[in-house]
Amino acid sequence: MHVNTLILGAGAAGLHCAAFSGPNTLVVDHAKAPAEKIRISGGGRCNFTNLGTTPTNFISQNPHFAKSALARYTQWDFIDLVDRHGIAWHEKTLGQLFCDTSAKDIIAMLLAEIAPTADLWLQTEVGTIRHDGTHFHVALKRLGQVTLVQADNLVVATGGKSIPKMGATGLAYEIAEQFGLAVTDTRPALVPFTFSDDRFKPIAGTATPARLITADGATFDESLLFTHRGLSGPAVLQASSYWQMGEDVRVALAPDFDITAALKTQRAQDGRKALTTALAVHLPARLVDFLGGELDLTGNVGDLADARIADLAASLQNWSLKPSGTEGYRTAEVTVGGVNTNELSSKTMQSKATPHLYFIGEAVDVTGWLGGYNFQWAWSSGYAAGMAIATGAP
Repeated sequence: MHVNTLILGAGAAGLHCAAFSGPNTLVVDHAKAPAEKIRISGGGRCNFTNLGTTPTNFISQNPHFAKSALARYTQWDFIDLVDRHGIAWHEKTLGQLFCDTSAKDIIAMLLAEIAPTADLWLQTEVGTIRHDGTHFHVALKRLGQVTLVQADNLVVATGGKSIPKMGATGLAYEIAEQFGLAVTDTRPALVPFTFSDDRFKPIAGTATPARLITADGATFDESLLFTHRGLSGPAVLQASSYWQMGEDVRVALAPDFDITAALKTQRAQDGRKALTTALAVHLPARLVDFLGGELDLTGNVGDLADARIADLAASLQNWSLKPSGTEGYRTAEVTVGGVNTNELSSKTMQSKATPHLYFIGEAVDVTGWLGGYNFQWAWSSGYAAGMAIATGAP
C-alpha cells in the first residue's frame, strides 16, 4: 500500500497536520478513538488555545525554535477555524478559551477537516520502520492483519510520555533515535508536587491565591491547592515545568497583599485580637491553624513589635519548600523535553538529516504553559509540517 503521507498519532497535532498535508494521507493510532487527550482536556470542554500566546510561554532548550511555527499559524487562525465550524466558546481567566458545550466538538471539527483527503485507522499498532533512501516502509498491524505501507512522507505525532493510561509511550523518541536524532532529557510537567512526609494532609482541599517561584526564577501567580500528597493547583502545575529534583520552591501567600501594613493597622485599632484571627481575615482559617505549627502565631497582635511583624510577613511571603518529587507521568499533562530542536527545521518541523521525516506536537522539545498553550503548539507545528508536505517545501 502506498500513501503520500503517513501520520503516526491521531491526536491534536497529527489530525491538524492531516488537514493540510494534501491528498492520500493516512493517519494511524493505537487507541480505540481519536484525540483522547482533547476529549478529557479542560474538564471535558477543551482549553483549545490562549489569547495571549507568544513564544515566551514555551519551554525549550532553544527558546527561539517555536517562533516560526507560532507566527505562521496563530491562536487567531485556530479561533477562526472554530468559528467557521460554529463551535461556541468562552474565555476564562488569563486568556484561556474553552468550548461552551464539549471538547468533542473540537474532535468532530478536526475529523471533518481531514475527511476529504485523509483516511484514519484506529486500533493500529506500529511495527518496524525503515527508509530505503526514497520511501519509508512501515509495518502496521490492524485487526490482526499486517499491512506494509510505503510512504513518501512520515510524520511522527505520537506525543510524549504523559498520561500512560491513555496509551502514551516513548515511541516518538525511539523513532527519533532510530534515525539518528538526539532526544533531550524528558520529565513530567504540569504535574502536582509530592512530599514524602504527607505534611499537608491535615489541610487537604484548602486552596488560596499564591505566588510560586522556582529556583531559576520562574514566577506564577495563581491558585495553590493543598492535597493529601502535597501541592497542586494552577500555580504549582506551572512551576512544576521548571522544577528539577532536589530544588526548593518558594511560596508567597497572599502575594499581592501588604501583610505588614495590615497587622500594624490591626495593632493600632484593636491590639487585643489574636494573631491567628487577624491572619484568618486574609488567609484560609485551616491554613492559618496549620501554619501555627510551622511558625509562632501565638499571642495577640498588640504584642507584636515591628521587627516581629516584618519577620512574620517575610515567612508568609517567602515560604521555602522542598518537594520530594511529583506525581509523575501518571497525572502529568505534558512532557518537558523530547526530540532536540537542533535536529529539526523550525519552519517545516522536518528532520535536517532525513528528508520527509517530521516530528510535531509534544514529541518535540517544546512545552507550553498551562492554559491552552500546548494545544496551540500542536496546531502550529502540525500546520507547519502539513503545509511543508503539501507545497513540497524543503
